[in-house]
Amino acid sequence: MRIVDIREKTVSIASPIANAYIDFSKMTCSTVAVVTDVVRDGRPVVGFGFNSNGRYGQGALMRERFIPRVLEADAAGLVDEVNDNLDPFAIWRTMMTNEKPGGHGERSVAVGTIDMAVWDAVAKIAGVPLYRLLADRYRNGVADRTVWVYAAGGYYYPGKDQSKLKDEMRSYLDRGYRVVKMKIGAVPLEEDLRRIEAVLEVVGSGDRLAVDANGRFDLETAVAYARALKPYGLFWYEEAGDPLDYALQAELAEHYDGPMATGENLFSHQDARNLLRHGGMRPDRDYLQFDCALSYGLVEYMRTLEVMEGLGWSSRRVVPHGGHQMSLNIAAGLHLGGNESYPDVFQPFGGFADGVPVEDGHVALPDVPGVGFEAKAALYETLRELVD
Repeated sequence: MRIVDIREKTVSIASPIANAYIDFSKMTCSTVAVVTDVVRDGRPVVGFGFNSNGRYGQGALMRERFIPRVLEADAAGLVDEVNDNLDPFAIWRTMMTNEKPGGHGERSVAVGTIDMAVWDAVAKIAGVPLYRLLADRYRNGVADRTVWVYAAGGYYYPGKDQSKLKDEMRSYLDRGYRVVKMKIGAVPLEEDLRRIEAVLEVVGSGDRLAVDANGRFDLETAVAYARALKPYGLFWYEEAGDPLDYALQAELAEHYDGPMATGENLFSHQDARNLLRHGGMRPDRDYLQFDCALSYGLVEYMRTLEVMEGLGWSSRRVVPHGGHQMSLNIAAGLHLGGNESYPDVFQPFGGFADGVPVEDGHVALPDVPGVGFEAKAALYETLRELVD
């Protein structure tokens, strides 16, 4: 049993949308195929992966460092003999050979993308959905049958007035979502408040609306927004300041007693530990948004969950960023609190399996071996370009 090839490709997910910090007019991501010599249904097992939006493609790092290390390694050392399968942990260690500690930047995305493809292959070799494999191995066989999801949107783009914003949010409710999220911070506070109030007219109450500043604010602005947002009783106030400014996050907690969320731009268990130690996050109400595809993959994600548990946090307080099927499987298999969803943007990578509706804010997973990419036709067509 061995990996015979790893292929990568950079693809465009460009669109005219913007958040408070960046626009997506030139956004790309990497797709990856891990080709094995294991045959199922007459064809070699291939695991697929891609990185979440916001970090661009990582092809150069993969080609120069991480792919060669795996392909040049002793194949026997990458096999999990107990489970008669590939060993994601051994493969991860091989990718990280000769990498210094720290520096959790773009390499975490490159490794996380390959790691996703490895886990897809592992579950396909086992013949089970990934969430079932995770539950059986790490949660005594207990998996969540459905996962809570919220609809992320509300981006800024030219010509998008309040009427169009309201129509967008209304469409999410019509598709079964119960909580929606919108961007803030790219316009003055007074204008953002008008946008928020317009959305509240659609969703009905603050506990059905989350807002996301994408790390735009300094402390003074973050606190000003906190004071203005407090009366709305929002579902959460997300990533007000720079993701590594733990002092800002801790100070903000002194001014805002409603739920807050952050963590999507932290890329290691060490970063997560520092946030929980020094960022003033509150385990009874706040949410953590670590994204495996951006943070060295599922192997590292398990370390992050262990750090959380050691610091008194439940895995149910984790609602990953990214809106992809990998995080959906992790949520169901490892008992997270939910998952982001992109019903309309970042296609074909956003969204879940075709024909599986969102019902009362929850979505089920298809009974498909692996991550389930094959159950999303447009995405699978894109991924298959790596091997066809």
